[in-house]
Amino acid sequence: MYVGVLEVDVLLGDVHSLKQKRAVVRPVVAELRRRFEVAVSEAGNQDLYRRALIGIAVVSGDATHAREVLDACERLVAARPELELLSARQRMLGPED
Repeated sequence: MYVGVLEVDVLLGDVHSLKQKRAVVRPVVAELRRRFEVAVSEAGNQDLYRRALIGIAVVSGDATHAREVLDACERLVAARPELELLSARQRMLGPED
């Protein structure tokens, strides 16, 4: 079994409150869940209204498949016009860990 984790740090566009931030982040989180069947959550920077840290996790029997899913998630986030992808970090845990 392999567990892949992706952390994406994003800068939000024209956002001036935490309420507006939720209105931008929630649809992205929902789309990631729906399209890729991954576990996803806003995992950091909750008190900053222009930044968000989104955590994504996938479990698979194949490390290659897990990486492909995480790469696709990263591409989706990067393609969103209301977000600027600042950084993305992937980690993989496998049977030897």
